[in-house]
Amino acid sequence: MNTYIAIDLETTGLYPSRDRIIEIGAIKIKDGHVVDEFSSFVNPQMRVPERIRELTGITSEMAMSGPVIEEIMPRLIEFCEDYSLLGHSIMFDYSFLKHKSVNMGVEFERSGIDTLAIARQKLADLESRRLCALCEHYKIERNQIHRATEDALAAHLVYQKLKEEFGEASSTIFEARPLIYKVKKQGPITNRQKDYLNDLLKYHKMEIDVALDSLTKNEASRLIDSIILKKGKMWRSNDEKQQ
Repeated sequence: MNTYIAIDLETTGLYPSRDRIIEIGAIKIKDGHVVDEFSSFVNPQMRVPERIRELTGITSEMAMSGPVIEEIMPRLIEFCEDYSLLGHSIMFDYSFLKHKSVNMGVEFERSGIDTLAIARQKLADLESRRLCALCEHYKIERNQIHRATEDALAAHLVYQKLKEEFGEASSTIFEARPLIYKVKKQGPITNRQKDYLNDLLKYHKMEIDVALDSLTKNEASRLIDSIILKKGKMWRSNDEKQQ
């Protein structure tokens, strides 16, 4: 397969149900050649964790200079057309995009190719099949690591090298397969949750690094539970329920 979208995301963490996308890089490949590129920071509406800033070099200011994911997803879906997706551990990237598309009520069903899965089968003797290790193995030069567009390009180049070396003998593993990731839609934070959170933060004299309006109902519930666990409830007459 030589026509696909090579894609990579940088995120605030590993869990699509509660972490946020901060950068998207996608490269359109036709007949093995790069023909177009989509690259954008994504405003996560929260501070970028320090460990992520150290890993990627992406600061909160850089991420927040981009549009929110609700503005970017329609543009990304249009860019991807009906192409299959390619990535290194593609289900990680797809799971984040699927969460966002489901919450927005838009369809994003895709097939995909996973360079990590191919490398695990065909390069089992390598000490590591991480993207940086594969680039070193195939002598692929990179300007940056842990940046979305550069990693998407690297995954494309690794795929081409793998296909060149193993494609004739194992053509089926280089074909796209349906990406199956089931997720339920998460509703937005309710007004009652927002009011309670605001009161709880004021009561405990706390600040948080995320915009309340960007939370889902489930995220708001987890945040309320976390604050109460650490700081306690608001003790007052006719104590309100949490939600």
